[in-house]
Amino acid sequence: MQPNSKAPCMEALPAKILIVDDEADITEFIAYNLRAKGYLTATARDGLEGLRKAKEFKPDLILLDVMMPNKDGMETLRDLRALPDFEDTAILFLTAMSDEKSEIEGLRLGADDYIAKPIKPELLATRIAAALRRTRKEDEGEKRMSFGDLEINQTKFTVTYQEQDIALAKKEFELLSLLASKPGRVFLRNEILQRVWGTDVIVGDRTIDVHIRKIRQKVGIDLITTVKGVGYKFEM
Repeated sequence: MQPNSKAPCMEALPAKILIVDDEADITEFIAYNLRAKGYLTATARDGLEGLRKAKEFKPDLILLDVMMPNKDGMETLRDLRALPDFEDTAILFLTAMSDEKSEIEGLRLGADDYIAKPIKPELLATRIAAALRRTRKEDEGEKRMSFGDLEINQTKFTVTYQEQDIALAKKEFELLSLLASKPGRVFLRNEILQRVWGTDVIVGDRTIDVHIRKIRQKVGIDLITTVKGVGYKFEM
């Protein structure tokens, strides 16, 4: 079944944009122009700092240079998409490269757009506004997934079954939400670990099994199927 949604009326807050580029003059130039458009900005000089700033600043959109020291844009994009907080965040690459192979690779990893250097302020602003419209439209209102008598509310972090509230721990809820987001699809164990626990936390393989067992016990129905040696899928 398709997720249900109900959009409340609310005033949009200024979007937050993180600019990650090792050239200080470029980050300052972009930040200045974006602040003039009413955006809130933060900057970082390489991929490692960009990951740290992203976790602190929680941007709505990230401008990410491809060629950087310490951790390049491709690696940074891969790490960001593995974190639940940034799997749907708009990420635009800034690049002086005209290599079609690199562009295809970036899009495959989850980039939303490519913007060529030298930067043209009005074109940049237009592409940013378009990306934010796409992501904010997806984020409007409550995010709910309904499967018969089971409802998962991703906005309120609640689960109900047959109109009874089910109390799940945070990671149990995140795990159930991930699996239910694509019913029938098998999620690999490594993918689940990265997307629910992230790359900064080391947990054992048994961690997923324990959480799956608790979800089954608390909900009271067998809604997660184990695919032996591979991973898990949501079926109901």
